[in-house]
Amino acid sequence: MEILLCLSSICLLFFMVLATYDGFYLHIWKYELFNQKESIFEHKTHTIRAILFPLIVWFLFLDTSTIGFWVGITLVLLDLVVLGIDAHVEGDSRKFMGGLPQWEYIIHLFANGFHFAAILLVIGVKINMLITGMLLGRNLLETAGGKLMIFVAENTIPGAIVLGIIHLVVLMPKGKWLWNKYRMKITCC
Repeated sequence: MEILLCLSSICLLFFMVLATYDGFYLHIWKYELFNQKESIFEHKTHTIRAILFPLIVWFLFLDTSTIGFWVGITLVLLDLVVLGIDAHVEGDSRKFMGGLPQWEYIIHLFANGFHFAAILLVIGVKINMLITGMLLGRNLLETAGGKLMIFVAENTIPGAIVLGIIHLVVLMPKGKWLWNKYRMKITCC
């Protein structure tokens, strides 16, 4: 079980790197999807997923209760539905830039692969614990794999919350106006 927690932590780290690059740099900074009429709905689906993600991490990676486990499962199912909607509208929402670049599509594939691999590995561990009668017991959390998982999850949540807040802020007229005003003053990247 410990190796599954280590693998889950590694997948979570890879996801966070790709999600930060894609979700912040490409979607917010470079392409400013929230400013594109065709992309507003896509940005809203990204916002929902950005809000769901830290909740999923909390309930599946850090919370050790049975109720938290089932809340986490429910959030993952909701995330899958939103991902399906996002994938469905993505082609139309990127017409302003000639469609979704193939390399960005590949980033999406890898990011979502790491995202769901991390989640499924933790779910596998927790289901095993449920079957054996103890949900992610103290002994497992005190192993190197458990400590790594807790460390990675705890350090993932603050950045994920910030990314979710940025997605929300630029959906609001005042937030969009502030972003556009101050974004133009920064000329890197």
